[in-house]
Amino acid sequence: MVGATVVGVFLALQARINGALGAELDDGIAAGTISFAGGLVVLLVGTALLPQGRRGVRRLAAALQEGGGLRPWQCLGGVCGGYLVFSQGMAAAELGVALFTIAVVAGQITSSLLVDRFGLGPAGSQRVTANRLIGAALTLVAVVVAVSAKLSSAHVSWMVLLPLLAGAGVGWQAAVNGRVQQAAGSTLTAGAVNFAVGFTALAIAFSIEVLLRGFPELTPQPWLYTGGLLGIFVIGGSVGLVRYTGVLLLSLGMISGQLIGALLLDLLLPAAGTGISVSTVAGVLITLLAAAVASMPDRAGRAVPRLPR
Repeated sequence: MVGATVVGVFLALQARINGALGAELDDGIAAGTISFAGGLVVLLVGTALLPQGRRGVRRLAAALQEGGGLRPWQCLGGVCGGYLVFSQGMAAAELGVALFTIAVVAGQITSSLLVDRFGLGPAGSQRVTANRLIGAALTLVAVVVAVSAKLSSAHVSWMVLLPLLAGAGVGWQAAVNGRVQQAAGSTLTAGAVNFAVGFTALAIAFSIEVLLRGFPELTPQPWLYTGGLLGIFVIGGSVGLVRYTGVLLLSLGMISGQLIGALLLDLLLPAAGTGISVSTVAGVLITLLAAAVASMPDRAGRAVPRLPR
């Protein structure tokens, strides 16, 4: 859970960088494509140079050919990351960031509960216990509280379905990426597959956008192109942890980390017009409580999955 929280902090920092890049380019899809491209290049080089990466590619190919251990559709988790970026560009401005965030978290939590229940992730099937339901509900409450100061400007429309589906995809993505890591025996290989699939999906959307709007003018600020490097730690960390935590606890830990990261960024590197609100601090505390409740053993004595011996 501590590891999942740290991953969430990295995700908050990545979101700040990608958001700044998208604002500079005035193009969220272009920013996402650039971010995925940067992470993909690093992971492909690492996969080619490191023995662990090369072994992972061979094992992954063998698992796909055998047809029993892994199926091709389980390698498509990166599409969900690309769709999340697409939904940000399509719906975040229309709905407002606050409502958009609530919708994503609601979809993610619901999906995580179902994914764990049906055993789609590498941790296997996990019962929907009272503790897990309470933890999931508290997390959603925490996010609502954290963004409540910005909800007054939210505009509800049918477009709320876009972030809801994006959040559901995030839960499914964590599960199938974990399966890829399990089959390949390499977090590096699983991360490379995720980035390759996500980049392909975004590149297609970006190509269509270029035909319609033209190519955006790039910014000369190099730090705005580091989001993909942070994404390596986000995807790698979630892929490595999900087989121990299950998808729900991974999601709750990452959501906690995102709120903590956002709070730290507002303290240390405040953006224009932002400040620390009581609601944000309260949201962080509630998410930590939610994660603690969800990770408690149930009445039957079944705790969360233990580390394999």
